[in-house]
Parts: sequence; C-alpha cells; structure tokens
Amino acid sequence: MGKAKVKLDKDLLEKIKKYAEISGYSSPEEFITHCLEKELAKLEESDSEEEIKKKLKGLGYIS
Repeated sequence: MGKAKVKLDKDLLEKIKKYAEISGYSSPEEFITHCLEKELAKLEESDSEEEIKKKLKGLGYIS
C-alpha cells in the first residue's frame, strides 16, 4: 500500500492525536485511516452518484 502526505490544520491534528490516544490507536495515522475507511464505507453503500453527492453536501464536504 502506498502512502501520501496530507496537510492538516494544527488544531485538528492536536484533536486527532488526543482522540487516537484515548481510543487506543497505535498512532494518529491509524486513527485517521480508520475514520476515513468508515466514512468511505458509508458512501459506498449509496446507490447512485446523486445520492453520494447529497451525503457529501449534508456532511459539508461540498456545496
């Protein structure tokens, strides 16, 4: 599996570190990966591209 770098706001990164530790993840990266996999699984359950767009709008990712 390849890796990529992503820039995050410092405040967000601090929250991620805090909750990753509280939740027992071995690293912030593992926590982020798990969160993203859960969100992607929800989107993959969608039946159509239009339904995916509605979900992304509802989450505030697109307008």
